[in-house]
Amino acid sequence: MIRLSLRQLRGQAAAAAAALAVVAVVLGAAAPHLFHLYDASGVATCRAHDDCVPLATSLVNAIPGYYGIAYFCGIGIAFALPAAIGAFWGAPLVSREYETGTYKLAWTQGVSRGRWLAVKLSVVGLAAMATSGLFSLLLTWWSGPIDTATGLKEGTSVTFIRLGFVLFATRDITPVAYAAFGFALGVAAGLLIRRTVPAMAVTLVVFVAVQIGWAVAIRPHLIPPAHTVVALSEADLGNLGIAGGVEIVNPPAAALQPGEWILSTQTVDQAGHVLDVATVSQCRGSNTQACQAALVPLRLRDVIAYQPANRFWAFQWYEAAIFLALAVALAGWSAWWLSRHRVT
Repeated sequence: MIRLSLRQLRGQAAAAAAALAVVAVVLGAAAPHLFHLYDASGVATCRAHDDCVPLATSLVNAIPGYYGIAYFCGIGIAFALPAAIGAFWGAPLVSREYETGTYKLAWTQGVSRGRWLAVKLSVVGLAAMATSGLFSLLLTWWSGPIDTATGLKEGTSVTFIRLGFVLFATRDITPVAYAAFGFALGVAAGLLIRRTVPAMAVTLVVFVAVQIGWAVAIRPHLIPPAHTVVALSEADLGNLGIAGGVEIVNPPAAALQPGEWILSTQTVDQAGHVLDVATVSQCRGSNTQACQAALVPLRLRDVIAYQPANRFWAFQWYEAAIFLALAVALAGWSAWWLSRHRVT
């Protein structure tokens, strides 16, 4: 049964191996120049001299444009790969057997349905995880200098810090868990729907919805956030902004270390009341200096909730463990459903 599964997988495995080989050659050819630029920039030791922002900005500006194209293409592929594995490897696994009627032969040759599914899940699932893991390994290695520089440069958004919405999901070990989850989700969808194309569509929609919902609603609070209070100087008071529909004074750049993931910022006065700029008449016009002078007596400070950058690996392990557990649960449910329900 294992040998048969491997033979059936060889076309997909060969295509995946060829694609990974191409990626390895392309990234390997570009790596020496990229790593030379990084070593020459001084970014690796910038924290000791407190000059990370200008050095990182210079490095990002010096990186050739075609490296940037490869960088963003890699991110796009890393996002799409687990979903594609679920749709093209997971969804057809059982649904194709139903559509073609081959299940009548496959499940009546001395191999129980449960054993058949267990072998398929193991062989194809491990191949899916290996494919995603190898791609993630190559991309994380090659993108390291760019990730570091973009996370340190001036004006960095949450998108380009390691804990941010983009980089976190496409680096290190989480893509392996996403691939396992996507594959198990596809198998479950195919088992329920029994039609390959609809099962593929459902797998894609559900996978994308889970990924977005998780990143927005769950990941920021997977570990209780840290908090800090930053006193605001008179110069800071001219930096008004809006966060979550509430007017705040944007915290100074030095309030947190580079790479920290700011979840929320609330500006309060010395009594702990939330800032209401509308109550300060000088701030209703366009006179910034008058507004700053009116805010000074309030002794404003920012209360910041954030995730420290050094929690990156804790988040990686937690999230990978959760998605692997979901994959195991879906695989177990699929085995139970197949063994309990009558096949017609």
